[in-house]
Amino acid sequence: MKNMNRREFAGMAAAALAVTVVPRHVLGGPGFVAPSDKINLALIGSGTQQLNELTRLITDERVQITSIADPNKEPVFYRAWSPDAGLRRQIREMIGDSRWYEGTSITAGRDCGHDFVNKYYARKTGNAGYNGCTAYADFREMLEKEQNIDAVKIIVPDHLYPTLAIAAMKKGKDVVMHKPIGNRIRETRATLDMARQHPELTTHLLAWSSNERYAQVKQWIDAGAIGTLREVHNWSYRPVWQQWQSYFTEQPPIPKGMDWQLWLGPWPDRLYHPNYTHTVFRGWFDFGAGSVADMGVYSLWPLFTTFGIDKPPVSAEAYATVTRTTDDNWAQTQVVNKVAFPWSSVFRWKFDQIGTGAPLDLFWYDGGIKPHNPPEMEADGQILDSEGMMFVGDKGKIMAGFRCENPRIIPKAAMQSFTGTDKAPAVTQADGTDTWIKAILERKQSPGNLLSAGVVNETLLLAMVALRAGTKIHYDAASMKVTSPGNADQYLTRSEYRKGWEI
Repeated sequence: MKNMNRREFAGMAAAALAVTVVPRHVLGGPGFVAPSDKINLALIGSGTQQLNELTRLITDERVQITSIADPNKEPVFYRAWSPDAGLRRQIREMIGDSRWYEGTSITAGRDCGHDFVNKYYARKTGNAGYNGCTAYADFREMLEKEQNIDAVKIIVPDHLYPTLAIAAMKKGKDVVMHKPIGNRIRETRATLDMARQHPELTTHLLAWSSNERYAQVKQWIDAGAIGTLREVHNWSYRPVWQQWQSYFTEQPPIPKGMDWQLWLGPWPDRLYHPNYTHTVFRGWFDFGAGSVADMGVYSLWPLFTTFGIDKPPVSAEAYATVTRTTDDNWAQTQVVNKVAFPWSSVFRWKFDQIGTGAPLDLFWYDGGIKPHNPPEMEADGQILDSEGMMFVGDKGKIMAGFRCENPRIIPKAAMQSFTGTDKAPAVTQADGTDTWIKAILERKQSPGNLLSAGVVNETLLLAMVALRAGTKIHYDAASMKVTSPGNADQYLTRSEYRKGWEI
């Protein structure tokens, strides 16, 4: 009994008393959720993304926020897309405090999240002294001390996900996390291996969405609308963050209350700079995985699932904008960027076989680059949007939004003749939050589990390998090895680890 956690005890007790005990929801009235039926959820990461999602999640009766961990205490020098007055205003309304965090422009940091949770529950329960949510700088200390945690919800920079997810699963916690699974292929594989070792745990990647729109496109293709699928093109206007060409040499002071070593995690020590952190980390090879992994997981994961792309590509190649400097004589020199993603890039992956049995070429464009406007669009007097997805067959094309919204066979005449209408049927997408909450409560695997996202994550990370290698790479997924060029293998893993943080 001493070693039995709350979930195991509740399950055993429920089974033993099921014949004689009236269900708790009957005793408590409609909508009542007994404490023993709630998910005790810890949050790792308390930035603007986590807190934005928390304003909706904390109102769900099936969830109880019990702990928060973040190495950043206060939102000092916190980078954000824009001042988040809307988020702060919403939290103020939820806790009944019109002056909460007055004088700040950014709502983030562990103290901010901790105070929000406790004040929300205090108001909800009528207990002004409520202090049931704990706060830690170090997630490891939280996992060690907080024995009643059932699950963790992780939203952190890309380079930290594998370390945190593996640590949580080792402690027997369900894992809900944002994307990508990691920013190195070897670490991503290690995370997936840990999930395989613990099939009793529920995992969920927050980028998941149901694939009804993609299923509609596949149905058209299977019926012969565009012949055999040969290519898929996906493009985005991102990145929307600054890109740099070299590491910083100046050393501004580390903000008070920020544990810089904890933020670095597995990386060895380096000089602090605010332009490595928060919302701008994604541009760095060390800390991020670029816009392709930031947004490509959303758009391409359901594509992989629907079309049976269950193995990584056999090759990847990258084309990118370059940085040039000009001297006093107007002579230009190309700057080789070894530390960060470019402003714009094009990636091409080749799959030798997908679920249809045919090979497929997959293309990604970002930074404002997109495919040439196809003649079918010109026939309708249209041009490509700033984001989109295009399916190219040997007998036609299908155009859609970035995440396959509003798919249509082009030109309009082809759509009309094939379907009898110029619009795709309306679809209803599943609620992602409800999906992972139900999966945890019902002790089953989420459709958005980490293992189902493994191939698309590995594919997207291979783009970074090709970009850093500077040439087309050939990849053997079975051995997790770049077969050509041989020196590109170094980009599959991290060059070195902080002692004690090895994966």
